[in-house]
Amino acid sequence: MLTLSHGVATLLGVVMALWLGLAAWGLWSGLRLRGRAVHATSQADRLAQLVDSAPALPLMVKTDGRIEAPDRLADWLGLPKMPNFLTDLSGKDVGLSADDAQALIRDVSAAQKTGRSFVRALKAQGSQRTLLAKGAPAASTLATSGAVIVWVFDATESESEIERLTSETERLKRAFETLSHLIEAAPFPMWHRGADLRLALVNSAYVRAVEAKSADDAVARGLELVDSSGGASPMAAAAAVREAGEARARIVPATIGGERRSMRIVDVPLGEAGVAGYAIDIDEVEKARAAFRQFAETQRDTLDKLSAGVAQFGADRSLAFCNRPFQQMFGIKPEWVIERPDFDRMLDRMREAGRIPDVRDFPQWKTERRGWFVRASGAVEENWLVPGGQHLRVVAQPLPDGGLLAIFEDRTEQAQLASARDTLLRVRTATFDNLFEAIGVFESDGRLHLWNNRFREIWGFEESFLSGHPRVDILAEAAAPKLSTPSRSALIRELVRSATAERKARSGRVSLKDGRHFEFAAVPLPDGNALFTMLDITDSRKMERSLRERASVLEEADRVKTNFVANMSYELRTPLTSITGFAEMLAQGLAGPLEPQAQDYANAILESSERLATLVDNVLDLTQNDAGALPMEKKPVDLAELARRAGGACAGLIHAKQIEFVSQIDVSVGQVTGDAKRLRQTVDHLLRNALTYTPERGRVLLLAEGVADLATIVISDDGPGMDEAQRAQALDRFSRAGLGRAEEGSAGLGLPLARQFVEAHGGTLTLMSEPGVGTAVKIELPR
Repeated sequence: MLTLSHGVATLLGVVMALWLGLAAWGLWSGLRLRGRAVHATSQADRLAQLVDSAPALPLMVKTDGRIEAPDRLADWLGLPKMPNFLTDLSGKDVGLSADDAQALIRDVSAAQKTGRSFVRALKAQGSQRTLLAKGAPAASTLATSGAVIVWVFDATESESEIERLTSETERLKRAFETLSHLIEAAPFPMWHRGADLRLALVNSAYVRAVEAKSADDAVARGLELVDSSGGASPMAAAAAVREAGEARARIVPATIGGERRSMRIVDVPLGEAGVAGYAIDIDEVEKARAAFRQFAETQRDTLDKLSAGVAQFGADRSLAFCNRPFQQMFGIKPEWVIERPDFDRMLDRMREAGRIPDVRDFPQWKTERRGWFVRASGAVEENWLVPGGQHLRVVAQPLPDGGLLAIFEDRTEQAQLASARDTLLRVRTATFDNLFEAIGVFESDGRLHLWNNRFREIWGFEESFLSGHPRVDILAEAAAPKLSTPSRSALIRELVRSATAERKARSGRVSLKDGRHFEFAAVPLPDGNALFTMLDITDSRKMERSLRERASVLEEADRVKTNFVANMSYELRTPLTSITGFAEMLAQGLAGPLEPQAQDYANAILESSERLATLVDNVLDLTQNDAGALPMEKKPVDLAELARRAGGACAGLIHAKQIEFVSQIDVSVGQVTGDAKRLRQTVDHLLRNALTYTPERGRVLLLAEGVADLATIVISDDGPGMDEAQRAQALDRFSRAGLGRAEEGSAGLGLPLARQFVEAHGGTLTLMSEPGVGTAVKIELPR
């Protein structure tokens, strides 16, 4: 065994100790480096994650054009993977456009040469993505000198927001300009006070109101629209509004255009921007309010005068107004109306008054009526048949303010009239169908509208043909074969056209082939239609023919009679003249003195001869007038003198019967041109007739007056008078003149002869008489 010396052992121990120390230090250093490596790896991973999740992606561009960037940038550009060089960022329909790629290359090159940063917006082809590139030289610790790092941001949302904000800014700008123009064009003064509450802006209306030169002049001079008389100053009022933080209005006096007017001033706080305000001339508003109140009062007065009941309910469904017909219709007292009852209470009250229809489920019925307030389709109309047979037409109109306007019209009379109308229509139809006349009603367009059975039977038309309402031309064509003269069918069409279009009534006659004759007429009706009637005159035509033959015979007999009477009148005059002459000779004593009794006989003969001569003259005048041979003079006649003489000639009869004779002859009666003898005869006849039939102590009036173109003579008495039949006979020369108005034993020719004389002068004679009152005869003669 080798034995080491103490020194060698010691040296070996030292060496071993050093080796062990070095091993321990090496182990500790390795463990520390390992920890640092793990920490660096963790930091690198975290930084990579931060870069990956960052809103911007780095793009490193080296001096030779090579690039380094995460794969996310390739996704943003639409590339399958990141290229190696900057020039490869542009492709067909992917990546950057050629222009954007060239611009980015120029920016990178400029940054490499000058060291300046740049910003550029880029668009990815084939997408709506907008990229924002911000580049600058890279730090020496990141890359070699000359490298450029570009941070690429996805600015799509930012650009959209920028565009939206830009658009909103433009919109607000236009709105502000519009508002400025609106304020400037406002017809009432408007202003703005700044933070110091001094005027900062006024419109043109304000300038005109304060009579300033311009808006700048009004602001510079601080011209206030209103003064502080009777209240706080404008600035103090604005300060109070700003402090309260709410708009306030006040009414103050102001001088506008030299006139003192009341203005409603409204101040509106704008926070730190100051206070805005405007002024409204309330004089016009008050006038409008007064006019509205007057309109409302007038409307209510008008509604009170209507026959229909009107009730208006407010938005709270309480009664706001009702007119008097409504109160009367439903038995509502005025004091109850003042309480403003609601709609439900009103329906209950109407039910109590028996003015609503009988319904089984009243609550449900009332609920349905409450729906009137919210009805969306406009007014609702109902017909109520209330107890007692009353018909009410109800119209409910919802109002824009949530209220309701209800109108109640009493249609009872209209319903009765409608029922009566239906009855009349049925009666008319039955009457039409049973009339002897044929009736057809044609409309304004010429179509047959109505007809009766007689119309169909006369023409022999089928009911199916008439039910088609044929036009008049078609109907006339169908009727032509049944006429004796077919061409006369055109007359039917012409008459209907004249009645409907020209509104003229026309008539005519037509004959059928079977020998019947009809008289027809077309008459326009008020509704624009035409009534066509046909009357069978076959029998009347036969009778007419017979009557014509008889009339000819009678006319011939009348001529023979007239000639006979005229000849007899002439023949009677000769012996009458002889009788009158011999009687006068006897009365005068030419044949010797007469005894008193013989003298009376002679006077009676003379009186009878005179009456007979008068009757003969009257008969002769009548016959000559009928023959047109009555001699008539045409000379001026003084009617006043004629009337006085006629009255004087009757003095004996007046005195004998003690009659009160009143003569009122006015100078205005004047003259007429005519035959004085015939006119005197006329007045004599009428006077003697009146005196004869007036009782003793009666009254007879003779009145004569005139105007420019007419003379009037009136003779009246208070005798027994005549009824209508007697008046008709009095003017008939072939009657006994009323069997009481004619003289006993006379032919009663006075009135007929007087009328003929007056009419021969172009005048008129009017007889007026009433039994127990008297008789008056009025003569009117033209000048």
